Amino acid sequence: MGMELQILDWIQKLHSPGLDAFMRAVTALGNAGVIWILLAAVLLVRKKTRPAGVAVSAALVLDLILCNGILKPLFARVRPFDVNMAVELLIARPLDFSFPSGHTAAAFASASALGFAGEKRWCQAASILAVLMAFSRLYFYVPYPTDVLGGMLVGILCGFLGALLARKGRKVLGL
Repeated sequence: MGMELQILDWIQKLHSPGLDAFMRAVTALGNAGVIWILLAAVLLVRKKTRPAGVAVSAALVLDLILCNGILKPLFARVRPFDVNMAVELLIARPLDFSFPSGHTAAAFASASALGFAGEKRWCQAASILAVLMAFSRLYFYVPYPTDVLGGMLVGILCGFLGALLARKGRKVLGL
């Protein structure tokens, strides 16, 4: 935990008013998974992108169950700002546990579901946003680096399973 706090403390040296505003906007996109839910809805509307929309939707549901329903309560890891109380939070204080990072998991679940569903263009844009979102969480001192890494792994697993479920569902339904 000591090295992780050192990494977070180093990231704190990057703060500036402009970067704070940018990172605040990036991290807010992930609040309650709103950007990813909207993306899934947009993809579900068009027949051509509907399979990817189903994959993202399934990945997000799996992520919600695994990340928030199972892993966070199981590990019950306190957040770094509760350990280093000298840090001034610049965003609303998250009330859940730290491991795995929920913002990161949802972002990587969505981006990887797009990739596994064959939507390369959407996947590239979503992946850039996912990386920025993961970094924004570290920037605001709300998860540890290993929480972000765990969120990435959980997200990629959920993205793979979401795309697999979408593919199997299409075969079963004959779509």
